[in-house]
Amino acid sequence: MRARFTTDEIGQCALRIVQHDGVAALSMRAVAAQLGTGPMTLYNYVNGREGLEDLVVDAVIGSVTLPEPTDDWRNDVTATATALWEVLRAHPNAVPLVLTRRSVSASAYAPAEQLIVALSRSALSARDVLVAFRAIIALVTGSAQAEFAGLVAGTTAHDDANTAGAARINKLAGDDYPGIAALAKVSQQSTAAAEFHRSLEFLLLGLAAAERRN
Repeated sequence: MRARFTTDEIGQCALRIVQHDGVAALSMRAVAAQLGTGPMTLYNYVNGREGLEDLVVDAVIGSVTLPEPTDDWRNDVTATATALWEVLRAHPNAVPLVLTRRSVSASAYAPAEQLIVALSRSALSARDVLVAFRAIIALVTGSAQAEFAGLVAGTTAHDDANTAGAARINKLAGDDYPGIAALAKVSQQSTAAAEFHRSLEFLLLGLAAAERRN
């Protein structure tokens, strides 16, 4: 007899709640109501609120479309990191869970595995591969985290809000904090996507330099 629900269905439902109403709205009762069942029924599939959070993380990371590997490990790192970043910024309300919850599904390890495999094809030492992997993940998640607070994160409206915010900072900093004022002025001409891609480029330039020293 087929189970009434699958964990994937429950996870997608939980993710929709988080996307619409935020992490605070996630509960067994809320998910059960969306699925048209009772909260106790869900305990046959998931172990309470923490289990729902794990399924949300799986649903987000599992939606990453990984690029096909190429002959260039730098291209593969760039493409994989970008694919993961784009998914995270498309689910801003779920970013806090991605940062704090461990995944319960090995399938959600695929982006990490692809990054590690690409880095391992370089001439970097095993220790440098570890450090590089962590640095890339920190850049991806940190960039997404910087956006998740706003409802318009990951959209052109977010960039408009960033421009307005930078203008306010420029005005408040004034002559007392010229460095901040100058950088805020530059920020008004920038976008989250441009800054992420440039940051990733800087990181890869550093890895290439480390590779040449080996």
